[in-house]
Amino acid sequence: MNVATTGRRASHPFALEPCEAVRVAVRRVVSVPDAVLDTILVALVAGGHVLIEGIPGTGKTLLARTLASCLDCDFNRIQFTNDLMPSDIVGSSVWRQAEGRFEFVPGPLFANIVLADEINRTSSRTMSCLLEAMEEGCVSVDGQPVTLAEPFLLLATRNPVEFHGTFPIPEAALDRFLARIELGYPDADTERELYRGTAPQVVLRELEPVLAREELLALMAAVHGIVVSEPLARYAYRVVEATRAHEAVALGVSPRAGMSWLQAARARALLHGREHALPDDLKALARPVLGHRVFLKGGGDAAALVDEIVASTPVEL
Repeated sequence: MNVATTGRRASHPFALEPCEAVRVAVRRVVSVPDAVLDTILVALVAGGHVLIEGIPGTGKTLLARTLASCLDCDFNRIQFTNDLMPSDIVGSSVWRQAEGRFEFVPGPLFANIVLADEINRTSSRTMSCLLEAMEEGCVSVDGQPVTLAEPFLLLATRNPVEFHGTFPIPEAALDRFLARIELGYPDADTERELYRGTAPQVVLRELEPVLAREELLALMAAVHGIVVSEPLARYAYRVVEATRAHEAVALGVSPRAGMSWLQAARARALLHGREHALPDDLKALARPVLGHRVFLKGGGDAAALVDEIVASTPVEL
């Protein structure tokens, strides 16, 4: 029985039950902090993509596979390397001699949830192909656009420790990610429980979908109906403007990033059963949505500065 379609709905036709059902199912397989999982769900419903930073062995691939299983979605993993070509991820046209024609054979990018592992190891040529897929929801094959699957969520990973053979991710590429999250070691109790329990892969094989793909698409469509008031939009602009005016900032939040922030707030409001976004939605998503889009003059991570700017900007509703 699909738990997401049973029981009483909240006031909005899509509200708390689907989100909670996915949370419960994911945690049966992999231990993940609430903030991390909720941000991924927000990005998924908002139609965005997520950059995951963390050392190897903390469950990033397992999390992506589990999420796909919970949502009855197709999943593919791509290991990015220096010699990876666009055709390796998009696919290519193959000559069918018996039929006398070329046939397009889709690559691993044609899935609902795609894990792009170690995205900073690929060349700029392959990165540009990936950016087209993220931005347009389609790729170019022999000069013609080919639409990707719906929904389409890219979860890209970046190892923040090991930099041998890697390329810096351009600012334009970072701006295509709706959110950036960090996945570190689990707490001591959780890790000890992992050692004593059943292998997560065994639990994953037994996992049943809790949200149909059609329901997920309906959730994504419903985001556009979430109300953002004029005062809330003004508050978002004041925060965005403050990132540009700060003396420590070389490059502040772009208009596209500000719109993405509001879109994410709409998705969070929807998943909390509300028909309107609140300042709390923006505040909860400021670090993951804006932190990687602010670049400091001296380099380094701007997440703490974003927290400071949000805390010091008054809400005038």
